Amino acid sequence: MTDTRRARVRAPELRGRGWLNTDGRSFEVGDFRGRYLLLDFWTFCCVNCLHVLDELRPLEEKYDGELVVVGVHSPKFVHEADPDALAAAVERYEVAHPVLDDPELVTWQAYTARAWPTLVLVDPEGYVLAQYAGEGHVHAIDALVAGTRKRYRERGVLQPGTSPYVPPPVEAGDLRFPAKAVRLPDGGFLVADSGHHSLVELADDAETLVRRIGSGERGLVDGDAGTARFSEPNGLCLLPPDLAATVGYDVVVADTVNHALRGVRLDDGHVRTLAGDGRQLFPGPQPSDSLSSPWDVAWWKERVWVAMAGLHQLWTFDPLSGSVGVAAGTTNEGLLDGPLAGAWFAQTSGLAADGDRLWLADSETSSLRRVEDGQVLTTVGTGLFDFGFRDGPAADALLQHPLGVTVLPDGSVAVCDTYNGAVRRVAGDEVTTLATGLAEPSGAVVDGDTLVVVESAAHRLTRVPLAGVATADGFEHRTHRPVTDVAAEVELVVEFQPPPGQKVDDRFGPPSQLVVSATPPALLREGEGRTTELRRRLVLDPSVGDGVLHVAARAASCDEGGGEGAACHLHQQDWGVPVRVTRSGEAVLALPLSGRSD
Repeated sequence: MTDTRRARVRAPELRGRGWLNTDGRSFEVGDFRGRYLLLDFWTFCCVNCLHVLDELRPLEEKYDGELVVVGVHSPKFVHEADPDALAAAVERYEVAHPVLDDPELVTWQAYTARAWPTLVLVDPEGYVLAQYAGEGHVHAIDALVAGTRKRYRERGVLQPGTSPYVPPPVEAGDLRFPAKAVRLPDGGFLVADSGHHSLVELADDAETLVRRIGSGERGLVDGDAGTARFSEPNGLCLLPPDLAATVGYDVVVADTVNHALRGVRLDDGHVRTLAGDGRQLFPGPQPSDSLSSPWDVAWWKERVWVAMAGLHQLWTFDPLSGSVGVAAGTTNEGLLDGPLAGAWFAQTSGLAADGDRLWLADSETSSLRRVEDGQVLTTVGTGLFDFGFRDGPAADALLQHPLGVTVLPDGSVAVCDTYNGAVRRVAGDEVTTLATGLAEPSGAVVDGDTLVVVESAAHRLTRVPLAGVATADGFEHRTHRPVTDVAAEVELVVEFQPPPGQKVDDRFGPPSQLVVSATPPALLREGEGRTTELRRRLVLDPSVGDGVLHVAARAASCDEGGGEGAACHLHQQDWGVPVRVTRSGEAVLALPLSGRSD
């Protein structure tokens, strides 16, 4: 493995458009001197970034006063650069620390971040102590802080202080960031009230509160309607009546942040856990009963299909046997069609069954895809970095981070084009727009001649006529991140150093894996494919022009002592690095998976 220790580097200054969760106060790096500063570079579309928010909560509590977390929001999508959208996301995900708004990626570039999420630990003297890409690094940060705080305390430079976090005001209402909805057999709607960590039943008018299922407290607790707990539930799926009578529950809930599937009995609102144990599943040797951010569920082909957004896969759940398993996807993030087992997905967030087809809203590739005849096929969308708002032929149409998909009575498909604030219709090979001006539509359900749309950021359900046609100014966009100038022959190095007290773990085979590809594929003459080394020589074609190197790396480590109770961790991250081949370009491309600077 690569030892990444190097000369101490002063932490660059924090620069951006403004701050959130500080009651209007701005901060500089020097304001945190005397405490550890952990910078979390994130963007609110990214499920891995959301995982890190949850991972950091116990760390913030453990080192309260000695460590300050600052989120640096560096957007991928145009919508994420909207300050109102960012403020809503900070509230939605209960971000309990200051957030720097960095829409121009100024601070992102200063800290040489290349991936969402990236974590940078700054020591109490203002020097960069470590940098990590991806999720699952909190144990390493914990070990590093625990191992160095005595040294800083003895030198008199660790001086705990009060938290700079100031919570924003929260408006009252029956719904708070609702996610998905289903039409109930006896009338009314069942809504996943994500921000209230519960389910809500509304009357036929889609407004009047009938009852709430769940206490409203975040947690994983089974029981009756008043005591059960959820954590940011999203997808809902009604089981066929005969099956529901057999298994004893009517609705399957994708309880996203609990990494679980829950079953709800409509008669009395009783909740039970069907799959998942509250722990997040990572690829590799893990408990078989763990899941990873199930985002939506749909009944199709005698199974509940699950959009397992945290792993970029599709899973299935059998209510009769209780078994869960992978149905499609490799865990690689991207847009790659083909047989189910080899397809690539990117944070699938919406599902809708239609006879022999299962429609998918693949949010991170801004695409509408489908499973049909054992194949994954793409109807709209081109890849991780291209998005926009364009109607017309499906091959040319553009979406922006869609979260929902609904089959309409005429066989066409409605797409909740979330970051465009629109509902789009896909009929055959043509894409049109049903409605615009919506506040982050994330799900929809047909009710007669209208589509009842969940406007998540407006905290309401809204009716849209199915016969409607809307027009809007279109645009095309490619995610703009700094382009790295590289030589035609470049050595790719993924930097990895095990956390303090751990060593590289090879008990289950090679301890690391590196997968490399490119967009366009012709950019990469040599070096494509999968190996077990974290270093590789790449040969690029200068005539292709600008492109993106896709790099996926994993490395495993375990406690040095081993034995019973030894903790093991899998470190992983996917990068999309925009590159340009030039004569003066860098001969080495270094990507930090996990490394210290001390």
